Amino acid sequence: MPITHAVEKISYPDCEGDVLKVRGLHFSYPDGHAALRGISFHLCSGDKVALVGPNGAGKSTLMLHLNGILQGRGEVEIGGLRLTRDNLPLIRSMVGLVFQNPDDQLFSPTVFEDVAFGPLHMGLPEAEVRARVDSALEAVRMTAYKERLSHHLSVGEKKRIAIATVLSMNPSILVLDEPSAGLDPRARRTLINLLRELPITMLVSTHDMRLVQELFPRTIVMDDGNIVADDLTMNILEDAELLSAHGLEKP
Repeated sequence: MPITHAVEKISYPDCEGDVLKVRGLHFSYPDGHAALRGISFHLCSGDKVALVGPNGAGKSTLMLHLNGILQGRGEVEIGGLRLTRDNLPLIRSMVGLVFQNPDDQLFSPTVFEDVAFGPLHMGLPEAEVRARVDSALEAVRMTAYKERLSHHLSVGEKKRIAIATVLSMNPSILVLDEPSAGLDPRARRTLINLLRELPITMLVSTHDMRLVQELFPRTIVMDDGNIVADDLTMNILEDAELLSAHGLEKP
């Protein structure tokens, strides 16, 4: 039986044109394990929110619902558009999902081809594709790497290119899974500065509580498929009992 901890959740007001709304989301895996138990929250335009909790809390399962890789019971809306089978391609262009392992997203010979892959499959003209690639690479400070071989890059460089592959789709929200995992201190600092500067709504799952403290004004805590706290990060990090109950450490 997981430890639960009652906290007073902050009540965020509805905002004009929510980027993301999740209502009553349930999901169980084929073995019967309930990974999500009625998740509800929303993100406003420009929000940068950390998603934290122990392994098995349901964080990755939740993220895979945001662009329809997994589909449970409940509602997911992106920019006011409900996620359904019919509009799945459009939703996937609006949700920039970046996996923990960049090798899961980089499969073309060169950086240019990796970043151009999404826009090309949207049927955009060549000039627009090239403009999007240039803009995305500039945003992650990798313009000089356009002709480099993706598999020859460092982990930190690959992570930035993986972010560029979704930025080239002009998404409404960036969703990242453990972006700082496996990075040395210099690459981690570069990534933090990059994420701080990107002018896009962001939901980031992480165990890096120093990253949470430094970058995210709001934090959602998950455990056993539930949201157990949704509050200002400074309040979450000052609640030692909450952190201990859900396998988290104060940075």
